[in-house]
Amino acid sequence: MTDNQHEIEQPDERVPKRVIGTPPPGNTMIPAEEKTEADEVPGVYYPDEAKARKGEKIVALCFTITFIAAIAFIINYVVFQVGDVDSTAVSNLVLGAPLTIALLGLASGIVVWVRQVMPKYTLIQERHEMATDSGTRSYVSETFLQGAKESGFVKRPLLRRTLLLASAPLGLIPLVLLRDLDNSKMPASAFHKELRHTVWGGKNKEGKPLKLVVEGTGQPIRAADFNSPGGILSVVPEGYEHDLTALAKAVLILIKFRPEEIKSGTNLNWTHDGIVAYSKICTHVGCPAALYEQTTHHILCPCHQSTFDAADGAKVVFGPAARPLPQLPIGVDEQGFLIAKGDFDVPVGPSFWERGDAEAKAREGGQA
Repeated sequence: MTDNQHEIEQPDERVPKRVIGTPPPGNTMIPAEEKTEADEVPGVYYPDEAKARKGEKIVALCFTITFIAAIAFIINYVVFQVGDVDSTAVSNLVLGAPLTIALLGLASGIVVWVRQVMPKYTLIQERHEMATDSGTRSYVSETFLQGAKESGFVKRPLLRRTLLLASAPLGLIPLVLLRDLDNSKMPASAFHKELRHTVWGGKNKEGKPLKLVVEGTGQPIRAADFNSPGGILSVVPEGYEHDLTALAKAVLILIKFRPEEIKSGTNLNWTHDGIVAYSKICTHVGCPAALYEQTTHHILCPCHQSTFDAADGAKVVFGPAARPLPQLPIGVDEQGFLIAKGDFDVPVGPSFWERGDAEAKAREGGQA
């Protein structure tokens, strides 16, 4: 017989595949934990192995709960949208509960890890010169490796893998929250229109102008009944009493004046029988400007003390606000109820990039 010249070479050994959550093969920075006689340091008390394994399972359970709760938070954030009081309450519940459970599970797992898996010992800190010489650096390196060894991070893969599992969705949560900044699905012109206009320019189901209704009760306001000088009401648009998105820009403050009290800064064509409507949203940072002083006719924003003269077109008389509160044109319908005759002539609330000098444009157009 002759030798086979085409023998197939066989590998000497099969290289196992690396499992996720385990260090790569070969030399590692953190050596595997193997308890030897050299590890028996006076004053250091290692936990019982049975107790440590029990603690390991508890920690793994806590990290798994964190993973599930974090995933539930992300799903709930996408599914449960807001728009009214009831949906907002539900959203707060379904988002707050899983996030609380996720953070509590992660914290509980870490606490159990430290108390039941890692050894107990007393540290004595000596005061010495804070010199970063080679000996100090070597000591820090040894201390780090010893701490990593004592933590069981290498020896106990169940802890390591469940910790990585729990951390992954928690890191994704801030990225998911950035979804609210995405306006890519809304054309730029529509997005700017949303910022510049409110629902006051729309119509109700019958195609008629929106009525002014009392905030909280939804009661329409008859002009003849709102006849006490100095009276003030917080007002919202008819049909939008529970639409938080609309109310964020459309809430009004309604004030009754004597005819002689109204000054030139107020647009008389937009009033009715001494009744004036201003935006309730402060032009500084958007706080509700709803404190009214009857003797001076001043509207005060409680956040940063911006003060507006309600008798003179809500002009700024004090504080950081740079613009007056926009005035809404109002009138009455055939039944005597107060209605909106149109939208604000300028955007309400704080400044935004595309706003420009809206007041100057309104004056040029003869609207103010």
